[in-house]
Amino acid sequence: MDNLTVVDHPLLKRDLTVLRRDETPHGQFRQTVSNAAAILAYEAMRDIDLRETEIETPLEATTGYELAEDVMVVPIMRAGLGMVDGFVRYVPEARVGHLGMQRDEETYRPVDYYSNIPEGIEDAHVFVVDPMLATGGSASFAINHLKEHGGQTFTFACLVAAPEGVRRLGEEHPEVPVVTAVLDRELDENAFIRPGLGDAGDRIFGTREEAS
Repeated sequence: MDNLTVVDHPLLKRDLTVLRRDETPHGQFRQTVSNAAAILAYEAMRDIDLRETEIETPLEATTGYELAEDVMVVPIMRAGLGMVDGFVRYVPEARVGHLGMQRDEETYRPVDYYSNIPEGIEDAHVFVVDPMLATGGSASFAINHLKEHGGQTFTFACLVAAPEGVRRLGEEHPEVPVVTAVLDRELDENAFIRPGLGDAGDRIFGTREEAS
């Protein structure tokens, strides 16, 4: 899996434990997703291009740096929305697109229902974000959609990945790196990641029955 980077960070491991725990309430879950996404963003943007710029300190002129690439963050809705704040924490000037997709529970294939992509995607480094990379169907579908809109440079970031999804992205979009907090064991018969953390969207937005 040459396209995969698993971020090894103690705070990320701690946050992932909070996310996996069944009794974590949705408010804490939502905040932890955002915090974990910020750590992923820090690593995912490690190789982003810079350019030199001349600045004035209070004492003298010196050389500084600024981003040489436009940054665009595109969450796969709805669960991907939980990662946006973490990704724009370090790059507040980033533009944010939206792709609405859901999984057909019979075929497990993605179905799109909404798309709003800012202009300038052809010149941007696009970070596609979704907490889970399961079959890889939604991720691949999203990247294809963004390529059709002119996107050229992509990174896919998720909190939990399954080997099946990583392989599929590697086959269908070999130039797209995948950055994740953990590579889990497998998908089950319902295409849920094991051990996973359940339905990330339901847990972020409080639309499942909370554990008592």
